[in-house]
Amino acid sequence: MSAAKEFTASSMAARTAAILFVFVIVFTGLLSAAYQWTQPAIEASAAEEKMKRVNEVLPRSEYDNPLLDDTLTLPPTPELGLSEPSLLYRARLAGQPVALVFEAVAPDGYAGKIRLIVAVDADGRVAGVRVAQHRETPGLGDYIELKKDKNKTRPWITQFAGLSLAEVAPGDWKVKKDGGHIDYYAGATITPRAVAKAVLKAVQWATANRDRLFAEGASHDHP
Repeated sequence: MSAAKEFTASSMAARTAAILFVFVIVFTGLLSAAYQWTQPAIEASAAEEKMKRVNEVLPRSEYDNPLLDDTLTLPPTPELGLSEPSLLYRARLAGQPVALVFEAVAPDGYAGKIRLIVAVDADGRVAGVRVAQHRETPGLGDYIELKKDKNKTRPWITQFAGLSLAEVAPGDWKVKKDGGHIDYYAGATITPRAVAKAVLKAVQWATANRDRLFAEGASHDHP
């Protein structure tokens, strides 16, 4: 009886293990199939979101190349406040350079880092700036974000569009309270100071590296 019981227990254990093994194989297969089925939609959604952000700083009518295919992977770039790799987009029209679109970070916001998306024209003029992420005080410093700015006629972040180093000296890329060119809201100067400084550094970097960045090869190349 004891031997029979041991045999039965062993058989049941083996059967249970086999069932679990089959279950794992089937479940893994289903997950793999679901991933493959949804992956194209996920990638399309991600690409659409990227282009939505890019088009906020650079109108689609300004370029005719497939922007998502004309990119450079930048290494960590201290000049842009970036400690991790990032993607740079190169806009062209009829094969000619139009603008560079890339990320930048203002490290000294009131509540931490402020992530930006910046577009700089080939002639060194700012095409547009948008705040992609921040943690500034709600109701006080969040006016830097287009959607939260109560001034819908001329949102604060749009004043950077059109500025260039040729027309605004580097010493003037600061808030008017500090003797500069940039408007600000009373009671909240740390946030706009940080953004203005980051945009200046972004423009200086793009202007200094423009020719090299446009001349680089495929997206896997590093400038």
